[in-house]
Amino acid sequence: MSGFVGREDELKRLATAYDSPQSEFVVVYGRRRVGKTELLLRSIRERPAIYYVGKTSTPMLQMREFLQESARVLDEPLLAEIEPKSWKHALQLVADRFSGEGKLVIVLDEFQWMAGASPELPSELQQLWDRSWKGSGRIAVVLCGSFIGFMERDVLGRNSPLFGRRTLQIRLQPFGYLDAARFFPRWSNLERARAYFVCGGIPWYLRAFDPGRSVDQNITEQLLDEFSPLHREPEFLLREELREVENYYAVLRAVASGSRTSAQIASQTGIPERSLHYYVGQLAGLGYIAKRHPLTAGRPNARVVRYALEDPLLRFWFRFVFPNNSFIGRATPREAFAQRIRPELPAYEGGCFERLCREALPRLYAAEGITDDFEIGEYWNRDVQIDLVGRRGDGWVDLGECKWGTVRSATGLQRELDAKVPHYPAPTGTTVQRRFFVRSKATRLKARAGDRWHDLDDLYDVD
Repeated sequence: MSGFVGREDELKRLATAYDSPQSEFVVVYGRRRVGKTELLLRSIRERPAIYYVGKTSTPMLQMREFLQESARVLDEPLLAEIEPKSWKHALQLVADRFSGEGKLVIVLDEFQWMAGASPELPSELQQLWDRSWKGSGRIAVVLCGSFIGFMERDVLGRNSPLFGRRTLQIRLQPFGYLDAARFFPRWSNLERARAYFVCGGIPWYLRAFDPGRSVDQNITEQLLDEFSPLHREPEFLLREELREVENYYAVLRAVASGSRTSAQIASQTGIPERSLHYYVGQLAGLGYIAKRHPLTAGRPNARVVRYALEDPLLRFWFRFVFPNNSFIGRATPREAFAQRIRPELPAYEGGCFERLCREALPRLYAAEGITDDFEIGEYWNRDVQIDLVGRRGDGWVDLGECKWGTVRSATGLQRELDAKVPHYPAPTGTTVQRRFFVRSKATRLKARAGDRWHDLDDLYDVD
């Protein structure tokens, strides 16, 4: 599929900032491949705008490139001939040369690389903003970065020189499952869900999948063929951001294969448990790993924590591709898929389906007219695992069972959840609503009155 998909709200917010009568200080950040650059380039179409991408090179080279691009955009050839004394000097030169109508938009993409080469840059931007740009109404500066930890700490954080200057911030998230489905308008909801289990909501990955082929064929051709764009994507992604990638690989492999606690990860990786917090923290800063706590009425118990691999492509790759690299190297992609992936794929997709159901629950609430506040998660203890928990402000709690595989009867699934409900620590007076999530409508034929049943068509067709 070609063309720009989604991001209507973000584009509207950016347009409002660009068209406002005052200067704007915008911060856009999010993990790699999430579509930040595409969003910003689309937002500045038909506007006076300078777009510059930072890189790992010397400050002087970057400043010269910035002035060369500015000279082209502003039709001011002399800008390209100036030797800048500093970033402050270069940026002010450009702002002073702008004589058009409205605001000049200055986008500094991959800002973490610019600041890494020029640590003084945030302070210089702060001086420009406070002393000149803020009161002029002529500048919209946009800082964009892909290292979430850096952007939240060194741009938005309290100890940053830029703290409190932003007028708009956007943490760009991967597409939800409904927007991801828009990449495959002719596919069934089943195929859309399966693609989402692999690509998640990352536009670049979704575009790599050919809508003229099945999901199985796309996995075979895009992930198992050594010449395909996604085959080594996780390697490039991690090596670009991290050092000592071997330890990060070990952590991600452990989590992808089912290790959820620090003790389990330490046991599988050989990394001392006291050292894990560093690696997990770095991966969390990139948006790849998250901590999960059982969802109850009280405060989360900090000791009861599981680690989850948030990125679907990394989850799939470290579950199926990375541990089978040797076999994939000597087999054909079709053989690798048939022997190492297809047998385990249904069980793997079952866990992905649970995540999809939790993501879909807010839309189901909206369709049912539920307007109270809510929290959504899962619950577990030593005796039970409840796939979905929805704690609502109206005194109700939804407990859900999610089944991706074939369900022989509604009764059996109901008994499974009935056995789990007493283990959930619901406060006195709470009303428990049982929900069942399945792939096909056929399972509902003998459903018990009072329970709610949802299938893939419900999840995708809910308005």
